[in-house]
Amino acid sequence: MIARLAAPRIHYAWVAAAVTFLTLLCAAAFRSTPSVLMVPLQHEFGWNRAAISVAVSINLVLFGLSGPFAAALMQRFGIKQVMVVALLLVAGGTGLTTLMHATWQLDLLWGVVVGIATGAMASVLAASVANRWFVKGRGLVMGLLSASTATGQIGFLPFLAFLTGVSGWRAAAVAVAAVALLLVPIVAVVMKNRPEDVGLRPYGASVAYTPPRPGGNPIRVSLNGLRLGARSGSFWLLAGSFFVCGASTNGLIGTHLIPAAMDHGMAEVTAASLLALVGFFDIIGTIFSGWLTDRWNSRGLLCWYYALRGLSLFVLPFALRSLGVSLIIFIVFYGLDWVATVPPTAALAVQIFGPESGSVIYGWIFAAHQFGAAFAAYGAGAIRTWMGDYLTAFVIAGVLCFIAAALVISIPSVKGREQPVTVPSVAPA
Repeated sequence: MIARLAAPRIHYAWVAAAVTFLTLLCAAAFRSTPSVLMVPLQHEFGWNRAAISVAVSINLVLFGLSGPFAAALMQRFGIKQVMVVALLLVAGGTGLTTLMHATWQLDLLWGVVVGIATGAMASVLAASVANRWFVKGRGLVMGLLSASTATGQIGFLPFLAFLTGVSGWRAAAVAVAAVALLLVPIVAVVMKNRPEDVGLRPYGASVAYTPPRPGGNPIRVSLNGLRLGARSGSFWLLAGSFFVCGASTNGLIGTHLIPAAMDHGMAEVTAASLLALVGFFDIIGTIFSGWLTDRWNSRGLLCWYYALRGLSLFVLPFALRSLGVSLIIFIVFYGLDWVATVPPTAALAVQIFGPESGSVIYGWIFAAHQFGAAFAAYGAGAIRTWMGDYLTAFVIAGVLCFIAAALVISIPSVKGREQPVTVPSVAPA
């Protein structure tokens, strides 16, 4: 079967991408499941919303911080091995929650275990697979894999919410564990670590392509990757802009759009449906962004994305007041821009630092994204508490988006590379 798939008609890179898409799709649902369980846990155990939110915050931070270390582990031990271990951790962590009776157990299982595991199956996994298996069409593949996040939330969360309402939150937790376990044999059998494992070069690579060397100690590689990135001004410009990306998407809109709409009289189910529509249009926007990344300058794309996002955030308070067509226009426009920043950001990391080093360094850039999300999730809630509405939060986020547009356009132009860059500081000892 592998020999047939590896034939020129179907390059095995597309098989690796398909398995990765399926894994990322499910991982997105795994990570966001606590939002469905929050109210049922509150009702059963009497835990307040703040206590439950601690686990979500831990999950969000570790989701970002585990990325660079996961990328280094993929270099050292292989993409497949990391995916399998991460899926087993998700299954164990979610399955054990059915036995918990204290908030510290929720923090440990959903916060630490599931946060680390899903972080290993997030944006860094998409970047590692795209960089390792593709030269031609790398941006498009990164867009497709990034879109799986929104697809997973749209496809699974309504089902998990329904299952929780019918059979209780434990049934939803068991369902997540079962899906993770079902993915393990698929990944173990079909996924391959490198094109060389099936006697191929990356899709679109020239005859002169030379496979990169395996990484060294994963912790050393990930920390050396941070040191390498920290010496580059481009790293800080990318990390700063991605901090704003996380703050203006997952942190602000992902967390506070529903309560903001309810403040203006919208029903909760209707508000949740609007957020689902954001995810739907995100699929279209992210795939199209990946296609554009293969053809246009990534710095220019990012500048436009952030500037347009900033404009939309300035308009949002007025759209919420009207609750009419203008709000639907915002949802469509904002959804198309939601994760469109990922393909060009990952592409710039690879162009600057090379495919292998770029994957690890992109993991640190993605960590900045999650810190931005955590910052805005708390900050917007605090502003709402102090001032009585979200107007100031939306305006601050809009201003930050324009600052991010200025940051990315300031990144020095770098010619794209096909070959990995040999960097002594991250090479194996």
